[in-house]
Amino acid sequence: MNSKIYELKELDQIAQWIIDFAQNEKLWVFQGDMGAGKTTLIKALGEKFGVASQVSSPTFGIVNHYELSGKAPIYHFDFYRLEKPEEALDIGVEEYFESGNYCWMEWAEKLGGFIPDHFLLIKIEYNSTSSRNITLQHYRDVDSD
Repeated sequence: MNSKIYELKELDQIAQWIIDFAQNEKLWVFQGDMGAGKTTLIKALGEKFGVASQVSSPTFGIVNHYELSGKAPIYHFDFYRLEKPEEALDIGVEEYFESGNYCWMEWAEKLGGFIPDHFLLIKIEYNSTSSRNITLQHYRDVDSD
């Protein structure tokens, strides 16, 4: 587990730090209170990956697809509006997770038992209007092996 305090003006460096820490993990869970900066951080990551379209929260559509030139798309989920975890199955969430593509998830705790058994946890805590604390941790459910 790694933690840092960062200023919002350092998002570019924080995004690179996350990419380096993630290694080969493609499933990323962003955890934090409303307004902590999850989507803002995802925008910075999208720039690092070369996402050409605008990165925005998929709150109403649940998932956004970001196309990359000559590469597999990135999937960005926002599960905030899920009323039941089973609703995620209606959009084929398991197929997304098994695609081998990057899947960036906000509000994954709403997935209940459908959350993947391995992922990179990116926890963001609000310090001030310009400062955040971020913690990174690789998670693997030892019972799944």
